[in-house]
Amino acid sequence: MKERVLLVDDEPEFLEIMAERMRARDMDVTTSTSASEALKLIATDSYDAVIMDFMMPGMDGIQALKAVKEKRPEMQIILLTGHATVEKGVEAMKAGAMDFVEKPADLDALSEKIKKAHSKKAVIVQKQTQEKVIEVLRKFGM
Repeated sequence: MKERVLLVDDEPEFLEIMAERMRARDMDVTTSTSASEALKLIATDSYDAVIMDFMMPGMDGIQALKAVKEKRPEMQIILLTGHATVEKGVEAMKAGAMDFVEKPADLDALSEKIKKAHSKKAVIVQKQTQEKVIEVLRKFGM
């Protein structure tokens, strides 16, 4: 099964190259050049992983991460940055990022993280579904 990935970065050349390389690995990749556009895509579609640039104009990766987690807590987000610091990494993880990766990202390592995101999301969605079924059964006294 193909992993569905949303790749978000304000650098169109980076997006094009990464998306092409990820598609070559049989991933279903959607791209976005802004956090606000990505939030619209996430509101209407489901992705196994969102790979998002930490520094973007308008809304940065941390703000976007928090907005996504508020509406779609099951979404697995990996932040990319060209200027990694321990403080940024800690901030990202506290905000709910699955991982924090420094550019240029090693595609083999990133692919493994995407597969883990896919599995983690599947477990979360299954648990949410079970909780909804139990809630409905209780509601009807079963």
